[in-house]
Amino acid sequence: MRGITNRSTTGRLRAALSAGVVVCAVTAVGPTAATAATAAAPAPTAASSAAPGPTVAMGGLGVGVERISVASDEGHGAASITPDGRSIVFKSLAIGPSQSGHAVYVRDRRAAQTRTEPMVEGWTPAISGDGRQVAANAPRRGMTVERIQQHSLDLGLLRVSCGRCSQPSLSADGRYLAYGALRSPQWYRDVVVADRNGGYETIAVLDSSAPARPSISGDGRHVAYQDLSYQTEGVYLWSRATGTTAGPLEGPSKSASLVQLSDNGSKVVYLSGSDTYVHDIGSGTAQLVPNVQGVAIDPTGRYLLYAPNATGGPSLVLRDLRTGTDETVSDQPATAEVDSVSAGGRDVVFQSAADNIVPGDTNGTSDVFVRRFF
Repeated sequence: MRGITNRSTTGRLRAALSAGVVVCAVTAVGPTAATAATAAAPAPTAASSAAPGPTVAMGGLGVGVERISVASDEGHGAASITPDGRSIVFKSLAIGPSQSGHAVYVRDRRAAQTRTEPMVEGWTPAISGDGRQVAANAPRRGMTVERIQQHSLDLGLLRVSCGRCSQPSLSADGRYLAYGALRSPQWYRDVVVADRNGGYETIAVLDSSAPARPSISGDGRHVAYQDLSYQTEGVYLWSRATGTTAGPLEGPSKSASLVQLSDNGSKVVYLSGSDTYVHDIGSGTAQLVPNVQGVAIDPTGRYLLYAPNATGGPSLVLRDLRTGTDETVSDQPATAEVDSVSAGGRDVVFQSAADNIVPGDTNGTSDVFVRRFF
């Protein structure tokens, strides 16, 4: 129970927003050389009627599975997909060539090509909605301090001038980059939104170094984040239009942690106890999905990807929140990240070490797959 204590702390948080600390600016450095496509197995084109791999019937829908990470025998994971399902970003589980993080790849399913992001290495990469920009955080070479790298196909390397920053989230066109940054001397967390066209805004000054997990909407108008500070634990939503922060969204009687803000800015998914809640921003109400761990939500806010808490069943399930129907994404051990569902629940990207999801998976390590519902 947080009650009045939490409400007064929220007031202090909002007051602190106007006194944000200068921590970041984003500037274009200039185009880099064109990224090279690496050899990969063919992926479906726009005219394809089915993805490679087995096609089976589930719930009256056709389901196709495609292995995305086929460029080498090293393990891959941490995958996200663009709203149109065309581009998938993922990382290698091996350390990249600069020794500062994991190599980052983007699979263009329409062009059937996989490109390496030449200036980006890191953990849990983010991709813009148009698939043309990628950001990731990793240690600086030879150091443990994290920084963010952002690369654009159009503009080259975009310099993110911040110190101890991580957890990037990109808007649809890559103009806005939300992230968490540690400030000295306490090394507590700030939540910052950088504008590629110039400037930045510190939208939250927190009293904890815990991850804020910022999640930005496609138009950059909203950012959801979590505050795990003492007596203020909860999920908050910042609005660019009003410059104000609402929260905790779960109310004062329980704590919560953030999963994701939908791309259209209409829904916020958060976890509380053993349950998942989908908060509707317009109505202020929350839909309960009991005894599951929410993983991601599609850009429209209708389809929730979750992992059942119960054992013995599928590892990942896609729920239509409007009808309450479920579709199995993987019945083998598997995990997924935020931004892993395309618009309308059409594609779901996930990672698994299972070798029987598609034929010919003999590399003996973790791979990235996409399941297409059509």
